[in-house]
This record gives sequence, structure tokens and C-alpha cells, in this order.
Amino acid sequence: MSSELAVELERTVKVLEDGGNFDLEEHSTVLGSGKTPFQALPLGKEVDTAVSLGKNSSVDLHMKAEEIRKDLDVRLGFDLCKEERKFLDKRKEIISQTLKKVLRLREDPDKNEVPVIAVLGSGGGIRALTSFYGSLYGLQQLNLLDSIAYLSGISGSTWCMSMLYQDSEWSSKDLRGQISNAQDKLSSSKVAAFSSERLKYYFQELKAMEDDGRKVSFTDLWGLIVEYFLQQKEDQSKLSDQQKAVKHGQNPYPIYAAVNVRPNISGDDFAEWCEFTPYEIGFRKYGAFVRTEDFDSEFFMGRLIKKHPEPRICYLQGMWGSAFAASLDDVFLKVVGSGLSFLESLGDVIKVIDDCRQSHFRDPMRLKTRLVIPGGPLLQIFQDFFKSRVTAGETFNFMQGLYLHRDYVSLNKFVAWKGTHLDAFPNMLSPIEDNLYLVDGGFSINSPFPLVLQPERNVDVIISFNYSWEAPFEVLELAQKYCKEREIPFPNIIINKEDEENPKECYMFVDNKNPKVPIVLHFPLVNDTFHNYKAPGIERESEEEKAFGDFLIAGKDSPYRTLNFTYEAHDFDKLVALSCYNVLNNKDAVFEALHLGLNRRKVKNRK
Repeated sequence: MSSELAVELERTVKVLEDGGNFDLEEHSTVLGSGKTPFQALPLGKEVDTAVSLGKNSSVDLHMKAEEIRKDLDVRLGFDLCKEERKFLDKRKEIISQTLKKVLRLREDPDKNEVPVIAVLGSGGGIRALTSFYGSLYGLQQLNLLDSIAYLSGISGSTWCMSMLYQDSEWSSKDLRGQISNAQDKLSSSKVAAFSSERLKYYFQELKAMEDDGRKVSFTDLWGLIVEYFLQQKEDQSKLSDQQKAVKHGQNPYPIYAAVNVRPNISGDDFAEWCEFTPYEIGFRKYGAFVRTEDFDSEFFMGRLIKKHPEPRICYLQGMWGSAFAASLDDVFLKVVGSGLSFLESLGDVIKVIDDCRQSHFRDPMRLKTRLVIPGGPLLQIFQDFFKSRVTAGETFNFMQGLYLHRDYVSLNKFVAWKGTHLDAFPNMLSPIEDNLYLVDGGFSINSPFPLVLQPERNVDVIISFNYSWEAPFEVLELAQKYCKEREIPFPNIIINKEDEENPKECYMFVDNKNPKVPIVLHFPLVNDTFHNYKAPGIERESEEEKAFGDFLIAGKDSPYRTLNFTYEAHDFDKLVALSCYNVLNNKDAVFEALHLGLNRRKVKNRK
């Protein structure tokens, strides 16, 4: 595994369009190659050496080898980073005081006896964004926001989170202000997102990124469109800016999700979960993390070799919600209609939306799709610019050159016992690759269970909000399968046929025999008792009140379709009110879960 310097001599020929206006494509031919091992070089001395490149060709190199003893720029290890550990110390003090009040305890629980509570939001586009606001507002009315240690999301839920964390004190303020601001943005027309002026802005931004040496993908274009959908202005904020929102433990710790996939592998596809936090981005599977400020910079053998500016959060939003980039032509059609002739169909290879029930049970280690290559033109400039690009967020692989799989067979983070799985082949794992291909976590499991179920986070209670139209328990079944393969404690998920067909507002899953198994409280998105009650125990009386609660979430004519990015104000209000009500109406179940979590933490500490 010793390092070596490889040298290639290439000849590149560019084929020009008729008239020589711009490069159409280029062809490269390797004329020769050779290598020299670093271990053969004397330390600290300048040497001249000739590296043979094959027949009648060589290259003369003047080199000096030095040993670098400073710490690596990639953090290696499975433990939480020091900043997250400091956050938990501060946050647990707040959680202890909160639980004493809401659970009416005689005294503050000891910091070591405080249960770690994680709240999860699933994918589902603007429907998920809107519903997550309502769910969090319900928890706020129960005075429970300060009991949450982690807040994690996928796709549309990450859009909600990224808007919340622009305010470093958001959880201590009345959420109605944030909700009202979101309503204003989501209820306004999105047509201007595709105006000629805006398209020019997109192109200039993407071209500037490429000129800076960054890898630009179709997902970056989608991120700029999302920026307009959510903000209607340029947003200069970055993920690392959210450090001030957790520095004093004043808000839950945000964890955003994506999965790394492979563009050139057919069959036995796999998804490696990547976590994005204000301090670090990385893979707990490999135990490799980089500072959030250094994401999308170039690394080799654990060292930062070329620093790029940290990407604006809009580009991450595009990556986190890249399932929609797969159907970007449908988004255009939905937003602008068919009257604008300059928007031609992209003819994507694969469509991905979650409005339809999956025809078969999916393996969380196999993606229903990996990458989507745009097949037709948007505008001529975009056709040229995105030729051969993919909708995965392609970024530099910060693990490149590291041998993180050396002891992989002894770790349950690798599914090495499956002979057909990529984990069984160390020379095919991600540290060997030059690039990462990060996509919407919803392509694997449409809820970020894998990120909060890591043993290092030691989560006791998971409050799961599912905003999919169909298969309301699929994320639980997939999470259970994921955990079983890695020997991660997870409750047994048993759902009867009646609940599959007519789900209730809330379900609790508990393993009474094993205190290490987290308690899972699961909220499907359903309009059940909200039809008849405007608040828990208070029936709807007037015709106006009844009309407000009488609506269907799913259906072909529903305003909450996944590809709808503009809600009427009253539709937005209904969905927020429903999500909030479902939390309030199941207050007893929430408080029971917290009591159980508190007791289990005490048992775990004694053991």
C-alpha cells in the first residue's frame, strides 16, 4: 500500500463545430505511462530521476521528498466530533430542565440520565416542508422543542430546516412568524424562476463555479431554482453559518442527509449515507469527516491539497432534494405551463416521484435509480454546458487515497457477508474513487433513520414524521432491514392490514425486553380526527370550520402533489394546521415515549 507517483503522457484532440465557434468534444489518447514509488526517494534530498513511459519515451523529474507530521485534514474515527460532544453537554442541561417541567418531575434529571431524543422529517417536496413546519409547531405548543437533541431531515424536510436555522434562536421564538414567512414565499408565483434574466443568472453562477475548478452538475442548477422557490432572492448563507445556532446548545443539532451512489455500476447498487452538519460532513460508515467549510475542496491521502470556497447552502439544498432534478422538465411544465416555447422537454432517462406506491418492497441497499442523465435541451447554453453531466451532485472525494477499508470485514458498518454487495470488494469501495456522487436520501430510505441510529449518537427516542402519500410505514420497514444487516438495535415493526389501508395518526414501537432499542414514535400524514375536531376534544361547529377540516391529502387533483411548488394560502394553512393537530392530539403518546426514554436511560446507565 505504499504511495507512488504515476505519470501519463497524453495527446488531446479537440473536435470543433463547423466554423470553429466552440468545442464540440475532445478525445484523449495515452501515449505512455510509468510510475515511481515514493519509498525509493531519500527524505530531504533533491534528486533527479527519469521515469520510463514506455517505448522510446520518458520524463525527467526533479523531486524532493519530505515527511509531513502535522495532523490530517480529514478526521478519521467513528466518534462524534468534539464540537458535537460540546453541544450535547450544553444541550442536555437544557433538556433536563425542560423534562422536569413538562413531565412534572421532582428534580432535574442528572445529565447522564437525560434521554437523547431525535426528530426526523421525511421527504415529500413542498408537502414535506409545509408539514414539518406544522409538526414542529405542534411540539412547540407542547413545550417540547427544548427536549430535542437532534433534528434531521431528507429532501423537502431539509428545505424547512435550512430556512429555520437562518435564525440562530429559532426554537425559542414563536414559529408562527417563520410559518407566515414560508407561506408568503410558497403562495407566490414561481414563473419568474425561469425568466430569461434568471436563467442568465443561473448560467453565470454555474460558469463561475466551473471556472474556479469546481465540478458542476445538473443538481447545481436545480439548487439555484430551489433558492428562488424558497427565498426569491440570492441567499449567500452557508451550512457552516449554522454553527452559531448550536454553539450554546440553544437549538436541536441539525443533521441533513444525502447518499453516495455509483454512476458506473449496474445491479447490486448501494447507498452510503452521508451526513451534513454545521461542523462536519462525512461518512460514519468509513469513519471519515471533513470540516464543513472544506467540503467540495480537493483532498488526497487525508490532506487538503486545493481549497475551494464552501458552497452556498442553495447548492446543498439542490443535492438534498435532487429527486426533483430527475423530473425537472415536469417541474417546468407545472410552474410555467406549456405556453413558453423556449422551455423544451429535457427527456430525462428516469422519472422519480413518490406520489405512487412502490410496486414491490425495496431493499434499502438497492436504489430504485442512481443517476439521471438529461437527454434533451433546456436552452442552447444549458445544453452545451451540461453535456454529459448528471443529476447527482458530483463533488471531490475527500477520502481519495485513504485505505479506510483495511479492516472492513470486522466492522458491521460494511455488509461484507453479502458476496454480491460492493462492500465485499475492498477495491471497489468509495475511497478508491476520484469523486463522490451525492443524491437525495429518499432514493434509499425516505427518512434519515441511518444517521440518528449510529451507536455513537446513542439515541433513546425517535419521533418520526412521514410525509409520503403512500406506504406510510415503508420507511420503518426499510430502516428495520437496514439495522438488522448491521446489528443495530431497532424495534420490531409489525403492521396489520387495517392500519396499512387506514393508518392512524400515531404509532409507538417499543422493545420491552431490550433497553438499548430506541423507542420509535411514528406519525403518518393522515387526515383522521382532524376532519371533525379543530383542536383536541373540540368539535368543529360552523360550516366554515367543517369546510376547513374536510379535505383529502392525496389524489390526482390534490394541491399537495409532489411536483406542486406553489400552494394557495388556505391550502398551506390547512396542511400546517393538520400536522400541528396530529401532534397535539397524540400528546399522551408523546409524553409516554419521553417517560419511557427517561427510564430506559437510567437502566442503560446502571448497566
